[in-house]
Amino acid sequence: METLPVEATQFIGREAELAYLDQELSDHRLLTLTGVGGVGKTRLAARLALRTGPRLADAVCFVPLSPLHDPTLLGNVLLEELRLADNSNEDATDVVAQWLADKRVLLVLDTCEHLLDDCGRLVRKLLDVAPGLRVLATSRQPLGLADEHRFMVAPLPVTAEGDEGRPGDAVALFADRAALASPSFRLGPAERGVAEAVCRHLDGIPLAIELAAARLAEIPLERLGSLLGDRLDALTAADGHTGPPRHRTLRATMGWSHELCTPLERLLWARLSVFSGGFDPAGARVVGRGGPLGENAVSGALEGLVAKSLVRRRPGGRYDMLDTVREFGASWLERLGPEEVAGARRRHRDFHLELARRADAGWMGREQEQWYERLVTEHPNFRMALDFCLETRDGPAAQQLCGHLWILWFPCGFAREGRRYAEAALALSERPGPEYLLGLWARATAALSQGDTETGLKVAGMFRERTLPAPSPAQVMAASYLESTSLCLMGRLSEAADVLDAAPDLRGYIGPYDSAWCLSTAGRALVHVLSGEFAEAAVVARRLKEECGRRGEQWSHTWASWAAALAANGQGRPDEAARHALATIAGKSRFRDRVGVALAVEALASSLSTLGETRRAARLLGIAQRMWHGLGRPQLGSPDLVATRHRTEHRIRETLGDRAYDEQYAAGLEMDTADGIAYSLATETGVDTR
Repeated sequence: METLPVEATQFIGREAELAYLDQELSDHRLLTLTGVGGVGKTRLAARLALRTGPRLADAVCFVPLSPLHDPTLLGNVLLEELRLADNSNEDATDVVAQWLADKRVLLVLDTCEHLLDDCGRLVRKLLDVAPGLRVLATSRQPLGLADEHRFMVAPLPVTAEGDEGRPGDAVALFADRAALASPSFRLGPAERGVAEAVCRHLDGIPLAIELAAARLAEIPLERLGSLLGDRLDALTAADGHTGPPRHRTLRATMGWSHELCTPLERLLWARLSVFSGGFDPAGARVVGRGGPLGENAVSGALEGLVAKSLVRRRPGGRYDMLDTVREFGASWLERLGPEEVAGARRRHRDFHLELARRADAGWMGREQEQWYERLVTEHPNFRMALDFCLETRDGPAAQQLCGHLWILWFPCGFAREGRRYAEAALALSERPGPEYLLGLWARATAALSQGDTETGLKVAGMFRERTLPAPSPAQVMAASYLESTSLCLMGRLSEAADVLDAAPDLRGYIGPYDSAWCLSTAGRALVHVLSGEFAEAAVVARRLKEECGRRGEQWSHTWASWAAALAANGQGRPDEAARHALATIAGKSRFRDRVGVALAVEALASSLSTLGETRRAARLLGIAQRMWHGLGRPQLGSPDLVATRHRTEHRIRETLGDRAYDEQYAAGLEMDTADGIAYSLATETGVDTR
């Protein structure tokens, strides 16, 4: 695993620091890079991890913390960045600690200063339980731990150390970025003196240098030098802040960059600061518009900010801002007044509420995989929007947003977080209406994906009560899914069947809760399987596949494949069962649906044990069990699925023997999720899992 950020521009200098820090990180388990904003801590940490990580660790994980504002989600963010699926109710940091306990991992925690105490507690806990862990942190302040080794990242030197006649790294950085802004730029003898003066004015701070160099797209170097000197002197003198000169220099540089923006660019800069983790052009238009900044003017102002290096263009048509730039924009937004702040955040919320609504409406169709990618990409912004709803105590908006995001919580594997937000949203307001029902839907689907059938059944009852006296057929279908699935997983199969028999048949329905028919049909197939009605289960699974194929839908289709695998195993057709199980694993993996993957791996183990591939089957059971460790209740708490799994184990043990079984099972337990999925898909059955 390596999750380091991609470098969009050339890394300049720092060779002496890298050599020193390489040894420091080898000698110490916790190293914190401190320094002023804009000095290059993040770039240095990423480069150090790239250089040192392969020697010190089996995996390197870079965790950007600047988009996170709620410290209670710190453990959740680590789970995401470590690519761990976890739907359980166990504390997220405990899950991370358990996973890291026997691993050699280099964990890079970037931008800790706004979560300083929480990061300190987290790092202390992880280091205490994971002897193979090393932590590299970046922060404007140290974490404050006793065994923390600190390194103050200095600005870049203007002249080479020990050779005053040779330009230093600051000038090299200026020259490189100047050439990006103005391709004809060359650092000759005439330009060097001005470049050195600029870099001295900017105290060698990389971000300040980059912002200054970007101006060469519009003004010549000589004018830049004189303008910069005059304006920085004036701004620094007028700055009422106290503190180290380098802090004042960066503030003054940001202020100078701000002055050189057009009024519309300044306003857009401030408004875009409400985004978390980046934004796309559509989001910029919606959040940026208003007052003097019309929607058509946003694109031009955005391009102006990109040209000045205040906004960065990222892959996939997205944009973002460096933390220091975003913070300056946020402070300017505050100066514009509370109405401006509330307006920008409200537009941000409304944009993401509409995005979630569209995702929900389009989920059961051909663009499902694209919606998955979009939702995961916008995850930090959805958090920001939900936090705003909770801060303003807007229960209906919070419930509506949570309800449409059930896709993120259930199919995409963020059930723990979704349940937390849904419960908070429902607690704000119990006013009956469609928003409250959406909140209940989100809470129940998240709970069921954790195997919490008690909550699922309770919320199903609440859902029915809130739709009386005249529920729509779609609402009845949704309630039937929640109730029947809870009953099925509790082992109350006949009751589940009765609920499904009484539900309306909405095959082909498109609209609110349109996923409920597909989910209920998958549940009906499961009830047949667990009741020993394998032929009936196969028919229902085939019906579900046909409907999903007609829609171009993939995620529910994989549930149909899983049900078909169980039915084929029950009918004594293990080859067919293995093909269905492999198709399920491949499909579920594309959506981060680890619950579905774990269930399918167990179905594959059952079919392989019948085919005589007992060693492989034993390892698959270990792989599945490793997944269940972080997914809540194994087999979703279903006594029937637990019994099926035990029968598979017993059959393998009888054939293979206890010692050989335990060896293979232990080998499976050692595999992480990615390796386990790869091993499962390597089974030779001839199935096309694309």
